[in-house]
Amino acid sequence: MTSSVDGSQQPWNQQRLRSSNERLLLERLRAAPASRAQLARETGLSKPTVSSALAALEAAGLVKEAGLHAPERGRVAVLYAPDPAAGYALGVDIGRDWLRIALADLDGTIVARADVRNRARSSAAMADLVVSTAHGVVADAGVTEVAHAVVGTPGVYDPRARRVRYAHHLPGWGRAGLFDRMREELGVPLAVHNDANLAALGEHSFGVGAGSRLFVYVMIGTGLGMGVVADGRLFTGANGAAGEIGFLPWAGRTEPDTIEDAVSADAVVRAARALGVSPAPTAKAVFEAARAGDPAAVAAVRQEGERLAHTVAAVAAVLDPDLVVLGGGVGHSADLLLQTVRDTLRRLTPLRPKIAASALGEDAVLLGAVATALDTARDLTFARRT
Repeated sequence: MTSSVDGSQQPWNQQRLRSSNERLLLERLRAAPASRAQLARETGLSKPTVSSALAALEAAGLVKEAGLHAPERGRVAVLYAPDPAAGYALGVDIGRDWLRIALADLDGTIVARADVRNRARSSAAMADLVVSTAHGVVADAGVTEVAHAVVGTPGVYDPRARRVRYAHHLPGWGRAGLFDRMREELGVPLAVHNDANLAALGEHSFGVGAGSRLFVYVMIGTGLGMGVVADGRLFTGANGAAGEIGFLPWAGRTEPDTIEDAVSADAVVRAARALGVSPAPTAKAVFEAARAGDPAAVAAVRQEGERLAHTVAAVAAVLDPDLVVLGGGVGHSADLLLQTVRDTLRRLTPLRPKIAASALGEDAVLLGAVATALDTARDLTFARRT
């Protein structure tokens, strides 16, 4: 500990210690409301230190009284809890067909949300749609200040070039400066992440991935992507492209050149048409026909399951996950795919991780964006207010 000549703590060190104590108490209170005495017992801080830190947090608007605790013996104690309205986080999910935006308070409660069709025909129009929809969500909630925002998008964001790479299904989305413009017009600190990575984090925080040591989220939709979560942390690789399994070559005997060409929603439609399903305008329509018992649609879905099993086999050989979660547009019909994937995987490899459908469905990316934004929003709100 740094001290002055007379042995007293230097002012900057005292301030740092107070800030550390306040953060410790705030994080403890996020788990459950507690009294001063409880906080002192559980943190090892003295009661005067706890009282002083709570007073500072309350004055900063970060905690508030949350009721009373009346024990069988002893005095009634005031309970404290974080004030969820101290700050807000914004999550954004940009897809080819839908734009989803949600605003959450610091407790993680969604206070406003909008789901709109993405009818933008250019990257500039799409950026305008994001900004206008986000402003509408914030206005609907009556919030004046958002601490942090996270955007989920197909592709890989390059922070040095300030552009997205590999977002082939969003024409023009790789143009430099788009996200700089969105930050400026939103007036909010904004981070950009791959959508499959955020879906994996969402599934880890709120879905079937909770408690898994290493799991992967396979997003099957317009394209094919994957997020990897190991010991609760996202693995993104050296350049942020870990999980871009859509680029792997397809070694089958049919036409596709990459796994994405073989497994994505468009592949389901092509297979269905080749097998005689008519009409087969979308993958969703093919799965609905399979549910209704159409033999050709059932065969197309079975082919999708077999090809997915090859994808899982490759992932299992490289990463050895204990769980593989199927999500995305095609993943929403995982109940029709799971048995075929499991049976085919059994024939392909001795490595057989558990296979499960996403518990979050179409909200996986959005909830992952909200959870990621909340981590930063809490830190920024604490720093600003203290």
